[in-house]
Amino acid sequence: MTSPQNDPAPQPPQGHTHSHGPAAPVSRHLRKVIAAVLIPFATAVVVGLIAFWPGGVPDHERTGVGFDRQTQDGKVVQVVNVDCADVNAAQVPPTGDTSTPSGREAVNEQEGECAKATIEVTSGDDKGRRFVEVVQPDAPRQLKEGQGVVVAYAPDAPRDLQYSVIDVNRKIPMAMLAGIFALAVVLVGRMRGVMALVALAVSFAVLTLFILPAILQGSNPLVVAVIGASAIMLAALYMCHGVTARTSVAVIGTLISLLLIGLLGSLFIGWAGLSGNTDDNTGLIKGLYPDIDMSGLLLAGIIIGSLGVLDDVTVTQTSAVWELHQADPEMGWKGLYRAGIRIGRDHIASVVNTLVLAYAGAALPLLLLFSIAQSSVGTVANSELVAEEIVRTLVGSIGLVASVPVTTVLAALVVSADRAGPGGAQAATAAPARTGRGRRRKTG
Repeated sequence: MTSPQNDPAPQPPQGHTHSHGPAAPVSRHLRKVIAAVLIPFATAVVVGLIAFWPGGVPDHERTGVGFDRQTQDGKVVQVVNVDCADVNAAQVPPTGDTSTPSGREAVNEQEGECAKATIEVTSGDDKGRRFVEVVQPDAPRQLKEGQGVVVAYAPDAPRDLQYSVIDVNRKIPMAMLAGIFALAVVLVGRMRGVMALVALAVSFAVLTLFILPAILQGSNPLVVAVIGASAIMLAALYMCHGVTARTSVAVIGTLISLLLIGLLGSLFIGWAGLSGNTDDNTGLIKGLYPDIDMSGLLLAGIIIGSLGVLDDVTVTQTSAVWELHQADPEMGWKGLYRAGIRIGRDHIASVVNTLVLAYAGAALPLLLLFSIAQSSVGTVANSELVAEEIVRTLVGSIGLVASVPVTTVLAALVVSADRAGPGGAQAATAAPARTGRGRRRKTG
């Protein structure tokens, strides 16, 4: 009587160890082989984090330009409509010529009603101080009473000109949107969603506490990006999908693909002569920290940007091969690979299109400027601004495409190598197929 009661108990853990589907356990020998690869890699990542860990963002004297300005919170306490001619000092061209942009702007500043806004500083040492901001009728950002704003502080300017409005305060709607996102993830994903949010927090921590300060301190951007991306990958995959052989195969596939992206990115960034210094923001970074390797920073961005999509592809392919094996335990690694790669081809088509459209959407204003200038496709592609995005997109896409066969063959080899023997995948997958009574008769 004791044997029938105790025998079926181990069945559920074998078939339903993880919430993302049945995961057949692999043998102890195979786990040792995977550990022999991943433990040295994880150790190297930890050593790299310790060796390159920064002591914080290095100090510098603020330039007062762009993002390097001192800012405080403010609030619009009053808005009064006034005649633009009474508050603007712009001079209309003597001829009244409005054919040039400067002429049209000067005329507009003398005509119509302007908004004269009184702003109160609500944070910092000057909390409670008020100043006046004049808003032109054609300005893209209009102010309204009670609105929260971000103000820039210029300590070297005359007192009446030390503060100016530079943006709208969006903290509340952004926080609300983040809360809705977190709630949706938890409601749908449940515990897996909670772990995904924790992994996201870890990713941001690695980015803000390690990668960015280390680069600013002069460390090689490529080395820092590889170490940081590896740490993010290990934390995200194992926290979200569990410490299993299936996850470990996805980690190895992601690592191989990241190495390929790094090699291709380094080759084509150098070959195409991309400097990585193409706009005001990168120019400001280079001015503040001349020792930063801007082309290395570009390559680091490609690696980090590709990591998120790579995780999705490698985990999906590994899970597909595992499920195929459990559906047909007798299938060899070649059959598993052929079936898995058919699934991967659909994934490749959608992911590559997603990447290209994402980069095209981000560069849409730039593409519009080229369209206005009636530039040819060759001229546009040859521009460094666009060439950077092309290299970023194509190198990342090549890595994504390569990750599918690499991860699929790794998963097929691992899961098929464990088909025989006690505790192997075949026993684990075959057991749930029998009825409880039949299994007791066979093993009892």
